[in-house]
Formats: sequence, structure tokens, C-alpha cells
Amino acid sequence: MKPTPVLRAALAVLFALAGLGARAADLPGAPPGPVVTTEQVRAELMAQAPDGVAAGKPLWLGLQLQHRPGWHTYWKNPGDSGLPTTLKWTLPPGFAAGAIEWPTPRRLPVGPLLNYGYEGTVLLPVAVTVPAGFQGDALAVKLHAEWLVCKDVCIPQSGDFALSVPTQAATAGQAAQFAQAQQALPHPAPGAQASAGFEGGRLVVRVAGLPAAWRGQALHLFPETPGLIDNAAAVAATWGGDAWTARVALDPQRTAAPATLPLVLTAPGEAAGVEVAAAVTAAWPAAAPAAPPLPALTTGAATLPADGAAAAAAPAAPAAPVGLALALLLALAGGVLLNLMPCVFPVLSLKVLGFARHAHDRRALLAGGVAYTLGVVLSFVALAGVLLALRAGGQQLGWGFQLQSPVVVAALAALFTLIALNLAGVFEVGSLLPSRWAAAQARHPVLDALLTGVLAVAVASPCTAPFMGASLGLALTLPAAPALAIFATLGLGMALPYLAASAWPRLAALLPRPGVWMQHLRTLMAFPMLATVVWLVWVLGQQVGIDGAATLLLLLLALAFAAWALGSPTLGPLARRGFGATALVLVAGALVWAAPVLHGSAVAQPAGPGAGAEADGAWQPWSPERVAQGQAQGRPVFVDFTAAWCVTCQFNKRTTLHDAAVQRDFAARHVLLLRADWTRRDPAIGAELARMGRSGVPVYALFPPGGGGPRLLDEVLTPGEVRGALAALPAR
Repeated sequence: MKPTPVLRAALAVLFALAGLGARAADLPGAPPGPVVTTEQVRAELMAQAPDGVAAGKPLWLGLQLQHRPGWHTYWKNPGDSGLPTTLKWTLPPGFAAGAIEWPTPRRLPVGPLLNYGYEGTVLLPVAVTVPAGFQGDALAVKLHAEWLVCKDVCIPQSGDFALSVPTQAATAGQAAQFAQAQQALPHPAPGAQASAGFEGGRLVVRVAGLPAAWRGQALHLFPETPGLIDNAAAVAATWGGDAWTARVALDPQRTAAPATLPLVLTAPGEAAGVEVAAAVTAAWPAAAPAAPPLPALTTGAATLPADGAAAAAAPAAPAAPVGLALALLLALAGGVLLNLMPCVFPVLSLKVLGFARHAHDRRALLAGGVAYTLGVVLSFVALAGVLLALRAGGQQLGWGFQLQSPVVVAALAALFTLIALNLAGVFEVGSLLPSRWAAAQARHPVLDALLTGVLAVAVASPCTAPFMGASLGLALTLPAAPALAIFATLGLGMALPYLAASAWPRLAALLPRPGVWMQHLRTLMAFPMLATVVWLVWVLGQQVGIDGAATLLLLLLALAFAAWALGSPTLGPLARRGFGATALVLVAGALVWAAPVLHGSAVAQPAGPGAGAEADGAWQPWSPERVAQGQAQGRPVFVDFTAAWCVTCQFNKRTTLHDAAVQRDFAARHVLLLRADWTRRDPAIGAELARMGRSGVPVYALFPPGGGGPRLLDEVLTPGEVRGALAALPAR
């Protein structure tokens, strides 16, 4: 019996469990309402329709955020760090929600950084267009909102809201809130004229015609476009009659050069600012590259600017054809090296079995190699397409994002359990499938090789090999076609060694003829699969707690019993029917029990970026503010971007980062050690990785004391590299 046909049935279980995860969100629970409360924020969905809900009449919706003392959220340009609040509306057909009309922000200094946002209470209003002919007693409104709330740490939060708006006027209380929000909106200054130019590498903004009461006041400038100026730098401002002139330092890593610069200006004691649009009258000075030049990607270290931004735009992609060609070459090399990563080892077991099976049938061996390559490449492209689509929709996701879902982790654990049981001879796939299916498998063995390629990508995607981090980070900044080409080349590189071996008959001749040894090899290969299951159960425990891990073990036990009862070749028909019926009941009960736990509803989510990271010794949870504070104190900062599902991360953590000499060097140089745990989805960490030109973990960033950009170390970390990077730091 060939071992690889189990992949077909096991993948069916994978998709079934994924479907369970999609339905788990619909399990009974409290329906959304107009208010969501956390320890830091009270968020409320509000509406205002003073003349009723009808075409041509004003209708306003909005999210009010009431911050606890000391906490804040962000403006549409968050400044040096942060993320703006996002609102996604679900309205009846024909209704159209506009953009957020942002109230005037305030300056929020955090150490050496300067952010823009809101404290206290703020209402983010949105104008809604009502379609002609709308009728009804009430308007059903749903909202999904996401915001980043910060104090000493930053916590990404979200909420689902629902509100039924009567067709009559909104409540007086909400009307007052919207009136106050309207008063806080920046307004145009009649007669104001603004222009912008450049002197000595600085942006010079000149605004004439401002309100007379503002003249001589110390004004603050808020650029609506992020990433253009050095927000924390001092602004040299002067008045000349009714004209205000400000000289502002530019951000050396800016990625935009707009012809018009929209600004909000505020004066002391004024609740609302004024909006001006400064026409840029000269060419923008050349900016430093937002990422290292592409040839530097062949090394493990790079230097990036340290602006502390957690939400800055991704680095601009090089437009030169040579740059793309080199990126494809790096992707090919990274794909080849991916085979050496520990996460790929279990799938190598299946490839070894397939290679041994057809070692002396050159035609079948070559067909299997081509099919495996096709499965790997297509899976890379499909997974990349999903990733690119989700990122285009505003999701902060990176490579290996699927393992941030407990349902996917559980599904993979079930898949590898079934593969291990099949390899160990506990059940045979032929006993589970109709005879005509088994015959079809015999006629199409290349399909098993293709599915092995699909499985290889599913398991390998959490890992990042040398050269992969830079090429993946670049791919996510490119248009879809070249980006998918880079991902396809990664897949080709991963499959290349097996494809070459299947086409080289001398290598196959080294293997002995098929015999009893192959059955022993098949049983032996079950143990790497079980080791993978142990790892996946541990990953799930990191995500949803010990109860979740125990629930998964119970589910795997029921699944193993079902596989034996329905597929054991030693059971007779009567015993199979009796045990099989019992097994199906047990599996169904285990799925019902596991659904809410695997969906994450049984465990509180991490409190913020890095909150799930273990406090090993001196390690602390990461946040952009902690990086900036550490540098401001004159300390180097080492950040470990990691995840429980990243095998390479865990290997580096238990070897290099726990090396005694490395620990001594950390202590001797007073390095602030921060751990950014990406085990579960964290938009702040995803944005920071994108800022550094990376799309997955591991990433190791060493920030020098006093300020400056990070040095990025190799994905496969060695003690010598870490100690060398520490030795190269400037003396305190």
C-alpha cells in the first residue's frame, strides 16, 4: 500500500476543520450592540438624523471613543508611530458612507517621538448618503472598527457594533455629541493663501491671510500626509505681518513628494484648527532610500532609519528591471535554503518515501518530481495571492499568517496525526475509500506527488530562510504580477533539489532495490510526523492556553480512534460498523467541544503587542515607545520578532539567544531586550515588520543607543553574529 494517498483524505479533513473555524464565529453568543468597552476605551456607535432618514437629508454616523486617563488613539496621520482608527460599515443597499471627518488632533510627545491623536473623548463622524426612495421604520447599521490605543504600551483593539437608527430625529444627547464634533473639525480659513518651498534641505511653509486673532501666536502644524516631515524636530516659525512662515525638517526616509501639501494649523486655546493646502512651488529634495539598496539584500545586515513609526508606509519598490531580476535570484536561493529549515523536515520524510518507491523507475520518478514542483509553485502563488489580497484590504499580515489562526493549527495537527497513523500502519486509506477511488489513485500516482507539494508549502510557510526575508519584504511592495513572480520563484527554489534529484538517474541508482526495508522506512517516517503534532499542540497552547491544547489532544484522540475503526485492515465488517459508529459520535462530540476553544472565545486575547511573549529573564514585551525610550536612555535595544509557530524562531531562541556568551555581552552593554510575539495576529507588529522591509518572522533588529536605525541580523542567527553586532556598537 502506498503511503502518499493518505494525503488526499487528510487534506479533506483539513478543509473540513477550516470550515468549522469559519462557522465557529456564528456560535451562540451576545449579539453586537452600540457599545464596546475595554480597560482602556469605551467605544460607542452613534447616529444623528435631525430631519429623519430620507434622501437629500443629512445623516451622520460616528464612533465615539472615550479614553481612560493617559491613553490615546491616533489621527489619520499618526505621526512617528501608531495607526489611525479604521471604520468598515455594513449598510443597506444604496447607502454610501463617506470618509472619516477627522477632528483637530493634538500633539502627543512620547520620549523622542511626536505623535498626533486624541485623548479624553472624541467622536469620529461620517456623512452618509441616503438613496432615493428609502422607506422603513428604522435603519440597520453595522460597524467593524479597529483602533490602536497607547499609553506606555500600545494595544490593538477592535469591536463589532450594531445600531438601529429610527427614521425620526436622533436623540438630543447624540445630537449634542455631533454638534461638539463639528465644532472640533478643522475649517477652511477664508482668504488664506499657502505655499511651500525648500531652503537648505528644509521645508518652508508660508501661510498668509490667517485669522487676525492668531497673529503673533505660536502655531502648531499638522501635515495630513504621513512620512513627509521630521515630526519631533523643532519648527522655526516667524510672523511677518499677517503671514506665518515655518521652517520644518524633512523626514530623510519620506516616500512621497506631493504637489500640494494639505495642512492643519492650530493656535493656543482654539478647539479647532484651520485647513490650508500649500502648493509646493519647487522640486522636492532627493530622499534617502527607504530600504537598503537591493544588492545589499545578499547580506544578513541592513541599516534602516529609526523614526519609531509603527505604521509608516512600506519601502518603495525599485523600478529598475535589474532590481527585479536580482530579487528573483535571491528568491530562488532562499527557496533552495528553505529545505534546510527544521519546519520542512517532516515533509522531507514523505519525499524520501516517494523517492525510494520509484527510485528504479526513471519515468515515474521524473513525473513525480514535476508534479511535486507544480504543487509547490502553485501553492506558493495561491497563498501569496490570498496574502496580497488581504493586505490590499488593510490587513497587517505577513508570511505564515495562516498559523496565527488556532483553527488552522488544529487542522494541521489533525492532518499530520492522520499521516503518522497511516505510515505506522494503524489504518489504510484503501479501507476508507470506495474501490473505484482506489483504482483512480493507482492510475494517477502523480496526484499524490502534487498534493505532497501542497503539504510542503503548508508546513514550510511559517519558516523564513536566508535571503527569503528580504525578497518577501520586497515582493509585498510591488504590484501583483512581479510580486507573484517572486513568490513563484521561491516555490521553484524549494522544489528544485527534489526536481533535480528525480531527473538524475545516478542518484536513484545508489538506493537498494525495493524490499522489506521500505516498510521499515515507512514506519520510521511516522515519528517525524508525530513530532510535528507535538509542536503544533504546543503552538496552540501558546495561542489559546492549556485548556485549548488539552481540547486539541482530545480531538486528535477521537480522530485517531475513528481512523483505526474505519480503516484498520484487521477489523471485520461487523466490528468496523460498530466501532465506526461509535467513533463518528466521538469525533462529532469532540468537534462541538473544540469549536469555541479553537475559535479563541475561551481565552482572553493578549493585552497588547508582545503581551504573549514570555518574560524570559530580562526580556520585555515590545512596543515602538519602549524602543524609543531605551535609545533615549542611551541603551542599545535588541528586538526579537518571533512567533510560537515559527520553528526557526524557537531554534534561535533556545540556542543563540540563550548562549552564555551572548547573554554576558547583552548584560555588559546594558542592552534592552524586547520580544515582539506574533503568534496571534498583531497589526502593530505587522506594520513594524513592513516598515523594515520584512513580511515574516524571525527578524532580529539591533538599535544603537541614542537613536538611529536598526541593524537587521540573519534569520538563522549565530552567537558570533550577535556578538559581532554588539561589538560594533558605539561606546557609551
